[in-house]
Order: sequence, then C-alpha cells, then structure tokens
Amino acid sequence: MDVEILIRLSAFAFIFAAMALWEIAAPRRVLIAGRKPRWPSNLGVLVLDALAVRILIPAAAVGAALFAAGRGWGLFHLAGLRLSVAALLGFLVLDLVIYGQHVVFHKVPALWRLHRMHHADLDIDVTTGGRFHPFEILISMLIKIAVVIAFGIPVVAVLLFEVVLNATSIFNHANVAMPAALDRVLRWLVVTPDMHRVHHSIVRHETDSNFGFNLPWWDRLFGTYRAAPQAGHDGMTIGLPIFRDPRELRIDRLLTQPFRDDPDRAGEERGQRVDLR
Repeated sequence: MDVEILIRLSAFAFIFAAMALWEIAAPRRVLIAGRKPRWPSNLGVLVLDALAVRILIPAAAVGAALFAAGRGWGLFHLAGLRLSVAALLGFLVLDLVIYGQHVVFHKVPALWRLHRMHHADLDIDVTTGGRFHPFEILISMLIKIAVVIAFGIPVVAVLLFEVVLNATSIFNHANVAMPAALDRVLRWLVVTPDMHRVHHSIVRHETDSNFGFNLPWWDRLFGTYRAAPQAGHDGMTIGLPIFRDPRELRIDRLLTQPFRDDPDRAGEERGQRVDLR
C-alpha cells in the first residue's frame, strides 16, 4: 500500500506540475475568476478527499484487488483468464463503470447535489480536476471496490487505472491550448481538454454530454458525445446558473453546497438549468 501511495503521489505531482506550466505558457481561455480565489479551495478539497479515503477506506480499490486475488474471487478468476487479458478487460470495465457512474450522478437528483460542486467552478483549469465533494469520492471508491471484487480485477490493472484516472482528470480539465489537428487525433484515444470543457458548459444539454474521463469511446458509443460548445470555447460560459457569487469559491461554501440551495437563483436548480436548444 505504501508503494501504491508513492506511485500515485509521484504521478499526480508530475502531471499537475506539467499541466500547470502548460496553462501558464499556452492558456486556452482567459480565466474569469482567476487562480487566487479558486486554487486554495480547490486544492484544499483535494486534500480532504485524499484524507477521507485514507481514513475511512484505507485499503481502497488496490486493497480490494489484493483481497479478491487472495481468495480467488471474481468473474475473471472463475474464468481462468490470463493476467494480461484480465488486466486489459479490468481496465476497460472500470473505465466503463466510471462513465456510467458519471451519468448517474447527473441524472439522480440527490447525487447531482453532490456532483454539482464540481460543476459550480467559475473557471475550468488543472485544479478543477480534483474538485469533487468528499462524499462523492467516497461513493465512487465504494463502487470501484464492488466492481473490483465482483470481476476479480488484477492489482496491476487497478493501480494503473487509478494512476491514469488521476492523470487524465488533471489533463482534460486543464486550461491548455493545443493545435486543432492534434486535438482531433487525440480525442479518438483519450478525452482531451477541448472535449471535456464542453461538459462544463452552463448550457444544460452540453453539461449532460462528454461524460468520459479516460477513454472517449463510451460517449460516442452511447450517444453522449458533443464535439464543441454551441457558443465556441471562447464564448461559452463555464459553471452553473447557481452558486455564481464569488463567495461560493470558499472551501466552507463548497463543502456545504450539496445541502443548501442558492437563494439568489431559486428557480434554476437541476431541472431548470439554462438550455439553448
């Protein structure tokens, strides 16, 4: 478990630093709220998420994989699959589950109240990739643990998936510019920043699109893919109609958002977000 933590922290630090420098060198959009009022809270939430998992579910998904392997539990163990095959299938299963989980968190009102904290950021950049409510992170971890045990996903696949998921979340939330031709190629292989940015649009049917984190194939397969925002990447508005007061960027306000409504935008909750169709 110590090795897992070291690998994940090292990968996170490297990718975060690389993307932050890229944002400075070649930003895709001009930030509306900026870094100063957002980064301390976004990074603070990330630290709380990590602490919540380590305190409440210390073994996490990698521990669940070790547990299942030691007892021969799971579909892949019963099928007698080779490690390489089980690892590949396990990675794909986990990615599909995360896609499905993301869709469900948008569709179920109680879960949306947790997830909307992520969408209420007034800008999208490298720190938005870690801005998830601790309760959402804990639910997500429990789902991953259940899937790992049910399928008997190998430890190596689980560790690789966790590292890649963290890296791609940082990457595809980053406010970075890349050549359009490169983006068109990459988004067949991985969710790119321009592809995921659509998902953070204030426009409802754009928010409810491009749910993938790692692989872009599920959105195309299930009809949730949208190539670009209607207003263009420079003209689109990031966030939600609610919680747009700059005070909502404070960490105490972020953590309480699921349990309260925005009194200034009482008529613009989940079912009434801006829709320009």
